Amino acid sequence: MASTTDTTFDVAVLGAGPGGYVAAIRAAQLGLKTAIIERDNLGGICLNWGCIPTKSLLRNAEIAGLLQQGKDFGFSFDNLQLDYGVAHKRSRDVSGRLVKGVEFLMKKNNIQVIKGEGALTSPTTIRVEQRSEETTVTARNIIVATGARPRNLPFLTPDGVRVFTYRQLLEAKTAPRSLIVIGAGPIGMEFAYVFHAYGAHVTVVEALPRITPLEDEEISTEMARAFKRAGIETLADAKVEGANVTSEGVELTVNGAVMKADWVLVSIGILPNSADIGLEKAGVKTDPRGFITTDDGMKTSAANIYAIGDVTGKLALAHVASAQGIVVAESIAAAAGKYSGRIPRLDYDAMPRCVYTHPQIASMGLTEAQAKERGLKVKVSKFPFRADGKAIALNSYEGFVKIVADEKYGEILGVHMIGPDVTELLPEFVLAKSAELTPDQIASAVHAHPTLSEANMEAALGVEGLPIQI
Repeated sequence: MASTTDTTFDVAVLGAGPGGYVAAIRAAQLGLKTAIIERDNLGGICLNWGCIPTKSLLRNAEIAGLLQQGKDFGFSFDNLQLDYGVAHKRSRDVSGRLVKGVEFLMKKNNIQVIKGEGALTSPTTIRVEQRSEETTVTARNIIVATGARPRNLPFLTPDGVRVFTYRQLLEAKTAPRSLIVIGAGPIGMEFAYVFHAYGAHVTVVEALPRITPLEDEEISTEMARAFKRAGIETLADAKVEGANVTSEGVELTVNGAVMKADWVLVSIGILPNSADIGLEKAGVKTDPRGFITTDDGMKTSAANIYAIGDVTGKLALAHVASAQGIVVAESIAAAAGKYSGRIPRLDYDAMPRCVYTHPQIASMGLTEAQAKERGLKVKVSKFPFRADGKAIALNSYEGFVKIVADEKYGEILGVHMIGPDVTELLPEFVLAKSAELTPDQIASAVHAHPTLSEANMEAALGVEGLPIQI
């Protein structure tokens, strides 16, 4: 391990996930002497065991799905064989490639990488342990970016054999014959799609009244229909009451009935990695759930300590952590007189949220119900992909683009999309909201034809009741 004992840094980052490593890069770019501490591979859960490898598997699943639609495209074959082991290997290769990219960025920006388990020992020091060796890192400013871990059911302990967390499932090199997914959020829905594409009988169980419960209600309804058409069963308002794990599989008691599967994925939320990292010694406060409390600028209760990403409980998404990291790095640099630019105030209502199933889900801002609960008068427009020429040509035309706008001023309050590649269509609305544009201004911008993005334009036209194609 590199000799860094008692070396003073301007910034020390604890955790090298998408929040931590981005914060470190931005701090170094602004002339701050920076160190980053990580017990595992650089890139954190996202690059190693989350966002990136799952997207690789989802791409494989998408292609597998297309191959099974050969009749629609005019080709056929007698013996289609799908090898999940190859898909798994590709996901690990993709992950490894990006981790090496982050390692390069650390060297490029002269960031000191310190491997080991880190814990705060004071408001300005971090003890790092690795293989019985101990290093003390001293920093004028500390950024805590330790992330989160899966939450489990008390009667169903993940073992990586029959009962899995998402990380354990990413280590699996084969697909099961049957899978029950507990939790219909993004992670659960994505794994349901992947393993269904590889031949597993999949059932998704959600305790709340509808699947994808954080999305607009119409999105949830359309997603349930799409999964049903694909052959994936979804059960909402379904409480898992007990479990029996044997060498043959898992039996779950759900609303009094017994369900059986080879494997079970538990995907019911996260817990913060805030214990045993010395927060109390540094004077950093947490809420009752263990998430670190911060202000809008990500400052904790300790003057020179910041927290970003999942450990804060604000919005557990990789791009949110990265955005928070940039805000913190620029704030530290500004206080040191090394940055005079504008420091953005993060608008969590404008943060994009994505689910990479087929069809995809992409959303931002308030749902229609949330807007009405706040007493807002709204205009709602919805344009179906069945009326979009490019979607029809792709033979992928499930879903719609839905805009929720303020009735009086035209402000975009929320956008909710389900359909082909909608995760790539959402940024137009994110930019529009951050620039305070109205649907009328989106509608007046010429969109190329034929493209999926025309659905954005048509939905924007529909806010004033003037869509062209429906």
